[in-house]
Amino acid sequence: MNKTTLYLAGLGGILLMITAAALMLHLPSVDIALTPTQRETTVGLLLVAGLTYLVAVFVVLRHATSRHATLIVIGIAAAMRLAFVFNHPVLSSDIYRYVWDGQVQTAGINPYRYVPTDPALKKLRDTKVFPLINRANYAHTIYPPAAQVIFAAVGGFTGTVVGMKLAMVAFEVLACWCMLKLLDIANLPAERILIYAWNPLVLWSFAFDGHIDAAAIGLLALALLYRARHRMGLAGAVLACATLVKFFPVVVAPAFVRGEKFLRPALAGTLVIVLLYALYSSVGTQVFGFMSGYNDEEGLTNGSGIWLLYPLSYLNDKTDLIDLPDDFGKYYLIAAAVLMAALGVWIARRRLKIGEIDVVVLCRDSAILAACTMVLVSPHFPWYFAWLALPAVVAPLRSVIWLSVAPAILYLDPGTEHAFWGSFVYAPAIVLAGLELWQSRNPSLAISPVSSSSFALKE
Repeated sequence: MNKTTLYLAGLGGILLMITAAALMLHLPSVDIALTPTQRETTVGLLLVAGLTYLVAVFVVLRHATSRHATLIVIGIAAAMRLAFVFNHPVLSSDIYRYVWDGQVQTAGINPYRYVPTDPALKKLRDTKVFPLINRANYAHTIYPPAAQVIFAAVGGFTGTVVGMKLAMVAFEVLACWCMLKLLDIANLPAERILIYAWNPLVLWSFAFDGHIDAAAIGLLALALLYRARHRMGLAGAVLACATLVKFFPVVVAPAFVRGEKFLRPALAGTLVIVLLYALYSSVGTQVFGFMSGYNDEEGLTNGSGIWLLYPLSYLNDKTDLIDLPDDFGKYYLIAAAVLMAALGVWIARRRLKIGEIDVVVLCRDSAILAACTMVLVSPHFPWYFAWLALPAVVAPLRSVIWLSVAPAILYLDPGTEHAFWGSFVYAPAIVLAGLELWQSRNPSLAISPVSSSSFALKE
């Protein structure tokens, strides 16, 4: 075991101690409001873990390790998840809706038909899940059909929070297995799986709070593996499943069809989407759930919740010179979609350059598309960013790695200071992306994409 591997083991030990400290705080579950001190302490631990993680990423990318490193990385990742998975969620109550939707389907009822407080579901109410469901009295479930299939499958075995969290961790195991295969295809060190497996935001979002995003990540990893093996139909079908767990993965589709035939994955993906929506079509357009209400709540409709639009929103409040329409956010999102479509077309039309490795470029392009989307939309919930750590395992762009862990600071946002707290996330990411772009235009400054030390990848 060389010195670098010992460093990694030490950093992993620090992460384990931070995990233990979080558990010893005896923070209450979400049915008891966290005090400001408790929340700040929790987020403080997360941020310390984030800094430790970034050091570990630097070590694993910059220095050669021994054959024991991968076992250490996987062992510590597993230990941290086992420590968290059997405890109550702390920073989110979303998992209670997952369990509820599973129970509703087990009872033979379409989960999109009723809000949880509807009298028609009275017989399903219990004391452990129902009282903790958020938006229970006005929001139909927002989760897409593939997510609902997962909720139903888990609900058929167990109606518990721990059962749902174990299912999410199982999807993480799938993701790690797929990424290890991709690292092998790219001839890159297996210990790079640390970039995903040790990410504190990933750990807390899935093993602790059990967010469904873990399922989207597992399916996205499987789709990346199928694409790397040129199984285009399967790649398109699995990517469609990931999209109907959490809509964001659809943005990486252009990276999948670069240099390949478009028709087969497009047809396979479309068929999967049609079939999954058909499963729940008995409620008509209500199958889209709380989507429009969610957009209003998060300030996407009027633009107030979008970080890049905050200066205009601020000026609109302070001066009569700017009169923004109520649906200004919709126009912005249309423009953002056009911009992403243009980027997607450019990526899809690119061909490999001399020295580039297909699987590395696949993950790099996926990471770029995903990160650009997150900056343009600027979600308020930290766990929305955790999926960015996945393609960074093979294509470790500094800006993407930052975006995959720094949003933990958004937990400190009381709900009214999105622009302030978002600046700590997006501004550094934009600076890092600018540096990466500059390096890519100056080959003498760029680092080889196949080097174990690569943070920036040659274009």
